[in-house]
Amino acid sequence: MMNAIQKICVFCGSSDKIGEPYLEAASEMGRALAKRNLTLVYGAGGTGLMGALADAVLAGGAHVIGITPESFNTPQLIHPNLAELHVVKTMHERKALMVDISDAFIALPGGFGTLEELFEILCWAQVGLHNKPVGVLDSLGYFGPLHNLIEHAREEGFIYDEHRALLIQDADPDALLDRMTIYQPPDGLERWVNRPEEVQ
Repeated sequence: MMNAIQKICVFCGSSDKIGEPYLEAASEMGRALAKRNLTLVYGAGGTGLMGALADAVLAGGAHVIGITPESFNTPQLIHPNLAELHVVKTMHERKALMVDISDAFIALPGGFGTLEELFEILCWAQVGLHNKPVGVLDSLGYFGPLHNLIEHAREEGFIYDEHRALLIQDADPDALLDRMTIYQPPDGLERWVNRPEEVQ
């Protein structure tokens, strides 16, 4: 069964200290979204990967929805060419609106904020609050150490086998989108909440 994905929320870095290869990877992701006429939902930033991503989606003629808390709604941070911008009061409201209106989620390279958003959306899938696809674009091998940490957590029993299947990973934007389109939630997620005696 194919997932009906129309709006994709992308988490990514806004730092302006990053190298050109990462910016190009974000642009490539944006072009892949625009080619499929998918709407980008993101944090409304105009700097770093956020800016490069939105620029590419807009240049490809697709729609972009920016969502930002009031504290970030400044000319220095916000993308200047967004036709749809939602300004909310808090970071919690920002993330809740992103989840409500999006059909899938992708993390590109980023820092604390990106990682926090990625893990929150994974946790929500883990406990059954949503069953939407979650992926990472592993540009330049950026997420390799994170993959190793997740595997270590699984081996040590902190993450069940089915939880690992919640995260889709690919270095190619089109391949990642294709995999997200056919994603099905793994079996057995309910045991994290129900805790049957036979849990391994």
